[in-house]
Amino acid sequence: MSASEVHAGLKRLKHARLVKRDGLPCPLGGPWGAPVRRAVLLPAERGELTRGLPTAYAAPPLNAFIVQGDDPPPVWPDPDGPVRGQAFTPLYRSAPFAAWQDSGLYEWPALVDALRGGSTRERHLASELLEERLLTPVNS
Repeated sequence: MSASEVHAGLKRLKHARLVKRDGLPCPLGGPWGAPVRRAVLLPAERGELTRGLPTAYAAPPLNAFIVQGDDPPPVWPDPDGPVRGQAFTPLYRSAPFAAWQDSGLYEWPALVDALRGGSTRERHLASELLEERLLTPVNS
């Protein structure tokens, strides 16, 4: 493998957020940083523009905190979805169906999607909201 192929591959890993620059030396050498091992547990797969149900920062509860820019929002592909955006593969095929049935349930996988594919700010906020929800007692 040539040096240019390795360089291009490392750039793709960085773009996919599978490596991070954290100031620590890279096990492979060079300025690329360390692998993000947690990223392989729930990889975010993005696709082309499609109609769907908003997820991650574009869905509740994050959409109340984050102003959307001009980029198409992440959506779970669904022909009946209210928004046109970039396809974002849900953790489970049935997530859009479940979200249509239960708005409270909808928020949980949307927050997980923000962890899977969001910006640093989105991941941090989603983490805080998930932790808050997990530690809040459920009313009987």
